Amino acid sequence: MRIALMNGSPKSGGSSASSSLLADLKPRLSGEVDAIEIGLHGPAVSQEQLEALGNTDAWVFSCPLYVDGLPAHLLSCLVQLEQAGWQHRGIRIYGIVNCGFYEGIQAESALALLRNWCAKAGFVWCGGIGVGGGGGLGQMPEARNGHGPKGPIDKALVELADKILRCETQENVYVSVAFPRFLYKAAAQMGWRWTIKANGGKAKDLGKQPD
Repeated sequence: MRIALMNGSPKSGGSSASSSLLADLKPRLSGEVDAIEIGLHGPAVSQEQLEALGNTDAWVFSCPLYVDGLPAHLLSCLVQLEQAGWQHRGIRIYGIVNCGFYEGIQAESALALLRNWCAKAGFVWCGGIGVGGGGGLGQMPEARNGHGPKGPIDKALVELADKILRCETQENVYVSVAFPRFLYKAAAQMGWRWTIKANGGKAKDLGKQPD
């Protein structure tokens, strides 16, 4: 089996939550599996990437939530992939959408967009995961035996990997970090203040509105 891990974050270099989730998923795809990594960080799929995707059995898209949907550059890539002519091969599509919101259910509409794209393009939608708390994943320790702040996400990735290896579908699963909501919100507020100060602004500027 050959699986493509499709990183749909606009951030390159492995620093994104989307990249982190694929990195956690990949070791769980054990056995007779060749997992290749495809970085879709811009609005086009390269010829080299198209050739690499030519003999794959399943694609796993991982991307951030953008205004209740998919990033614009990824939508452009989906149009290109739709036109590549692989529909007859029955390629299975899985999705992982992370969001800065605490609740993973916020990713429901984005996963629905992937499902609808599959229906239009002729691919096989196999379900996915909506991940809440994505803004803090990079600062959290790895899950140990399903425990820790990333425990629920780790469990969902294990179950998704099992479905991929079995060539099965699943209902969408929505999870969040095992971390109190009020603490997550407080940490996010601190992060915003640190970021704006690091870029020469002031904390009070966070409340500005357009004229």
